[in-house]
This record gives sequence, C-alpha cells and structure tokens, in this order.
Amino acid sequence: MPYFNFSRRSLLAMSAALPWVLRGVASGLASSKSVPVGLELYSVRDALQKNPQGTVRAVAQMGYQVVEFYGPYFEWTEAQAKDMRKLLDELGIHCYSTHNDEGNFGADKIEHTKALNLVLGSKYVVQAWSDPKPDAEGWKTLAGKLNAAAAQLAPAGLKVGYHNHDAEWRPVEGEKPMEILAANTDPSIMLQLDVGTCLEAGSDPVAWVNKNPGRIRSMHLKDWSPQKGYRVLFGEGIAPWKQLLAAGESTGGVEYYLIEQEGSDYQELETAQRCLAAYRKLRSSG
Repeated sequence: MPYFNFSRRSLLAMSAALPWVLRGVASGLASSKSVPVGLELYSVRDALQKNPQGTVRAVAQMGYQVVEFYGPYFEWTEAQAKDMRKLLDELGIHCYSTHNDEGNFGADKIEHTKALNLVLGSKYVVQAWSDPKPDAEGWKTLAGKLNAAAAQLAPAGLKVGYHNHDAEWRPVEGEKPMEILAANTDPSIMLQLDVGTCLEAGSDPVAWVNKNPGRIRSMHLKDWSPQKGYRVLFGEGIAPWKQLLAAGESTGGVEYYLIEQEGSDYQELETAQRCLAAYRKLRSSG
C-alpha cells in the first residue's frame, strides 16, 4: 500500500465523506433512524461460549439487526462459519464486521481470516486491539501494517478497520495515537469508534467524528461514567448520545451501530435487552 501524503489523503477522505454529508443535510437525523443497530457479542460472551447459535438467536429475537463476532470466531472451521451464516440468514440479521487479534492479519493467518469473513458476509475485518506503543514511530508502524492488510484483503472485497481503546487517546510525544493512525492509514480503513474508552481517556467523541468525515463507519455504543465505569447501561453514563449519533450519521459515515457492554448489574442477555430498549427510547424521542 503506497504512503498517502496529507493532501491526497484528505482529498480522498473528503470525497468518501461527501455522500454522507449530503445525506445528513438532506434528510436530517430523524430519517436516519434506519441505521441498523447490532450487538458486539463480547457483551454476551459467557452465553455465547456455552451456546453460540442459541445466543445469536436470542439476540436476534430481542430485535438486534447486526452481530459482531470477536476473537473466538477465528477458531471456527469454514463449515462452522457456514452453519452460523445459515442461521444469520434464517434470522434475517447480518454480520458486517468481526473483531480480530493483530495476528489474524499475519501471513500465516490472513487467508483463514479472509475465508471466514467472506462466509459470514462481513464487510470489515477489524483489528480489535494493539498494545500501547511508547512512541509515535510505533503507531506509524502499526498504521503501515493496517495498510498492508487492507491491500491484501481488498481484492476479496473486504475492508480493514481499527478499534480504539483508551491508550489511543493518551498523547505520545505530543500527539494522540488515534490522530497518528488516522493520518497514516488509507481512507478505506474504518476508524471504529469505541465511545466509552474515548470518554474514559478524556477525549471528545463528537469532535473526533467531525474531524474524520466518512471514516467512522461503525461505533461501539458503550457508555461510561466516573462513578461506575463501564458498568453503566447505555444512556446512564456521560456520553452525549444525541449529538454523537447526529455527527456519526451526518458526517462520520456511520453504516451500523454496535451496542457493547463489558458488564453490568444484570445478567448478560438482560443487559443486552435493556441497552437496546434504552437505545430505541432515545431514537424515538427525536
């Protein structure tokens, strides 16, 4: 993947963002409530481990339209992935992205990653985590690896994404790692925003979305509060949801949302149900 200097990268990003900007101006937030909402299945990890198909079925019956598989999916055979895809089709829901370890993009694993994601119907293969880097050069090296993976997966119609944690918002050598990644990756690479970790690090998620038009194609809707951390349900923390969803849909290029919960005062499936109800209430309030 060639290096994109700032001016060319910016031009491409703006071009990619233009349809989303125009859609936001023309239709406003109210009509954009059709953006599908899904569940990052890490939220129901214990149930998923015990009964993958039963858990996916339960999530669909709640009204979730999308699921995002994480780490353990990589251990599936293609036959297991086909069985899961059959279930998704039966339920009328989609897997638009998967979460992956950094190693899944390595030369020894990328073909299996590609095969599973194609079977599942994914559009984005997302790197879920990277160890914090001590300097800016380390984050630039990561950006280069993401660009290389994007080049390898593009012929199959798959795109790469990167999912932030709190470390990506804490300055290194005077610059936030997420800014380094955004500036040094191809615009085709999705910057999947984890709202809760952004808030925990003291960053402004709305400003971030507006600064990166067209690249925030999905968000993890995870709330956070200083008192309870990530155990708050959707809408119970400090996230400015209405402003953030409006920015995502008018500027960020959001294609789908993923509710994520790391834990709460309720059982996993009840937590997922309560979060979806809170999301729907927010959207219906205008």
